[in-house]
Amino acid sequence: MMNDKYDLTEWMERRSGPRLDKSNDHRNVYQRDRARIIHSAAFRRLQSKTQILAIRQNDYSRTRLTHSLEVAQIGGGIVYHLHASNDQEAAFQPWLASDSLIETICLSHDIGHPPFGHGGEVALNYMMIDHGGFEGNGQSLRILGKRGSYSEHFGMDVSRRTMLGVLKYPALHDTVVGKYPQKPDSLREFKAKNWHPPKCIYAEEKELLEWILSPFSQWDREQLSQVTWHESSQHGRTAHCSFDTSIMDLADDIAYGVHDLEDAIVLGMVTRDMWQQHLRPKLDEINSAFLKDNLSRLEEQLFSKQSHLRKKAIGDLVSWFITTCYVQEIQSFEHPLLRFQATLPEAERTALNILKDFEMQHIIMRPEVQMLVYKGQQMLLEMFEALAADPARLLPKELAKEWRQCHEQGANSHRIICDYMASMSDDYASRMYKTLFVPSSGSVFEPI
Repeated sequence: MMNDKYDLTEWMERRSGPRLDKSNDHRNVYQRDRARIIHSAAFRRLQSKTQILAIRQNDYSRTRLTHSLEVAQIGGGIVYHLHASNDQEAAFQPWLASDSLIETICLSHDIGHPPFGHGGEVALNYMMIDHGGFEGNGQSLRILGKRGSYSEHFGMDVSRRTMLGVLKYPALHDTVVGKYPQKPDSLREFKAKNWHPPKCIYAEEKELLEWILSPFSQWDREQLSQVTWHESSQHGRTAHCSFDTSIMDLADDIAYGVHDLEDAIVLGMVTRDMWQQHLRPKLDEINSAFLKDNLSRLEEQLFSKQSHLRKKAIGDLVSWFITTCYVQEIQSFEHPLLRFQATLPEAERTALNILKDFEMQHIIMRPEVQMLVYKGQQMLLEMFEALAADPARLLPKELAKEWRQCHEQGANSHRIICDYMASMSDDYASRMYKTLFVPSSGSVFEPI
């Protein structure tokens, strides 16, 4: 049962303080958080941001928006499974997220991601190397707590627990950033592999991070923000997250590992021969009763020309992952929101990692895909260079005013340019590039 010393209500607080109740509005804080996300411009823009395959190459593959909707559905399924399949007296039960809370966290987990997928993230980080870096998860938190449109000073002004749930990497940029090589002389010499960002929170959000973590003890805060370094990694990384975040992260991995594979199969990028050569042998080695009983059937259905059979296989894989989730306890933490973690058993985690690694190697790293990624990166690099050269002249009027204020105060004015570029959809970024650099494009009658 829940320890009396831990209070659920402090997690419902907003930075703006208590609100004046609206007459006849009986929604709780997490239901209102969800409404704010769904009705925000940042969420709508996800409909035109790349998930894996470039938008407008077809009308079937997932976008960041449909991916976020699927993550929310899977996250809700995990919560329901954990609630229904465990003793109702289990210590974690009072701390399981409500439907509206987990949906809000999952819907907003990618809200800060830039145009052109992770390629765009690397490009913006390159341009921000000397100005605090750029990272998609850090940008999501920045939108929720500072840049969203529901509050003058507090962004979306969502509740503390919603922001904690989105907080995947609770460490400031300077505590995790490693060493980068020397920048090349030309943007055309940009090599993405050298400029991946550390998983972090920006220095500008230090006060926000402290507010989110304030209900935890000093011990828990230090444990949560502890950074580990590995010789094989360029940057340091945190190892822990909250209970809600662990559920969202699992849902994100399942959606990526299964649903994005479906896209590639439908579009002919993954064939049955590829499955049999690269996936089937590895999945056969896993000690899993589900795979032993169903792997041949799943293969037949996935590569069937009948969509209902393919959907049956995809649904069965998602259900297998969801219904094997369980809660483990990390004894080193005091607070239940940090002590409890949703996870997968070894066999299911291995299978999911195999699917994810296959997609990285055989879908994302295909030259045809990487050429489009490179093109998007070059567009962002060149636009950032132009905007940073004369922001007062080229930024939209209100942003130019904000940039001037930042610049005059000695603050990080490059962050304003980065916020603007990160908010762009793929379509908007493409139009802006043409307006800036293609002589026959653009018009004074086309607002920016």
